Amino acid sequence: MPDPMFFILYVDQPQRSAGFYAKLLGRAPVESSPTFALFVLPSGLKLGLWSKHTVEPAATNAAQALGGGAELVFALDSREAVEAAHAAWRQEGLRILQAPTAMDFGYTFVALDPDEHRLRVYVQENE
Repeated sequence: MPDPMFFILYVDQPQRSAGFYAKLLGRAPVESSPTFALFVLPSGLKLGLWSKHTVEPAATNAAQALGGGAELVFALDSREAVEAAHAAWRQEGLRILQAPTAMDFGYTFVALDPDEHRLRVYVQENE
């Protein structure tokens, strides 16, 4: 079985979410319509933003239907980079769910996108 190369977040307003992710990722979507937007990242991974109101078959679990329920993870190479990302995202007005903290897997913080999907930034630290 091949590795996944594409994931989709169900969102309330795809165009609003596409604007948010365009700014966050520093790139425009390669596809955009009123109900869907698609980003292709340098790694080849694709991020789709699909209207939770038009997804077929309809979203049935609470997290899918209400929004949120997913976590995107951004790996950085130092604590300083994590701190800088945290400061930049706070300045941009992102809601911070978890301030930078040391956890068993590394140093991390969590912000939320407009649909309350978690955006985790971390650096792996070995002790």
